[in-house]
Amino acid sequence: MNPRFQSPALLLLTLFALGTLPFWARDSYQVHLAALIASYWILVAGLNLVIGYTGLLSVGHVGLLAIGAYTFAILSGRYDINPFFAIAVAGMLGGGIGFVLGLPSLRLPGFYFAMATMAFSMMVSEFTLAQQGLTGGGTGLSVPTFPKPFDTPNGFYWMLISFAGLVTWLTWNVARLMWGRALIAVRDSEVAAASVGVPIYNLKLKVFAFSGVMAGTAGALFGSLQSYITPDTFHFELGLFFFICIVIGGRGAILGPLLGTIVLTALPEMVAPLAKFGQFFYGALLLVVVLLLPEGIGNAFTVLRERIRPRPPLKQLISPNLGRLAAAVRQREAA
Repeated sequence: MNPRFQSPALLLLTLFALGTLPFWARDSYQVHLAALIASYWILVAGLNLVIGYTGLLSVGHVGLLAIGAYTFAILSGRYDINPFFAIAVAGMLGGGIGFVLGLPSLRLPGFYFAMATMAFSMMVSEFTLAQQGLTGGGTGLSVPTFPKPFDTPNGFYWMLISFAGLVTWLTWNVARLMWGRALIAVRDSEVAAASVGVPIYNLKLKVFAFSGVMAGTAGALFGSLQSYITPDTFHFELGLFFFICIVIGGRGAILGPLLGTIVLTALPEMVAPLAKFGQFFYGALLLVVVLLLPEGIGNAFTVLRERIRPRPPLKQLISPNLGRLAAAVRQREAA
């Protein structure tokens, strides 16, 4: 799917609906759910560049999410540092750790890289559990809220939506320009990408570090939204959840993974009476998408739009350059 936004009117309508959601939502929990989707999307948007565009299998970004959340809780809560500065530190720390993690692990082939990221998330979980004095251990930490006007559910939602919009704009620009084409070239064929001068390892490292910045930032906002965090908050299944959001949404696109994040986050609420079958619905949805919509649910909207309003075929007339042709014939005859 083309990462460009096809309909400005639809984009404006979506922005208006998101901006006014606190006024037409039925209760405060729906606002909280929308804020949770926004915090997840900040991480998924960066991870989408790693998985969807570059083709790397990373399932350990939940560890970076935890690092961002604990960094924010410690700096803002324990040392009374400005929350916005704490977010910046959490993002930079997530990017730095992503860079250090990527230095050795990005040299591994796909499956082993996925195992390395999974091992990293487990190490973070064990570290937060063992460091009682720093992270609170199994008891956890209380995460402070933001100052006015972001100390209310509505204010915090608008702040999260602003962050999510900025991240979407950043990833959209990366995807639609030369960087995005280089990432897709690496995903489709590293040999072909290397043959045209794409610096494969450096590109992977930069994208992975960028996704670490997004994960650290998302962790700070997610921790404040939860108000209290423990090692169990960042369980391994949450890392798989982020991965599945991209698979279901569709790789190589911006809109698809966003839809995947919305659907998978809201799905437990849609099947609330059948909550004990939550994992069953996740598995069933993944199976249906893989079998029937291998390009993801985002691509289904593109196909449907093309069927309803097919684009006219492009007609381009090619006029031969008779002067050059005659010169080439004369040169041939003279030889």
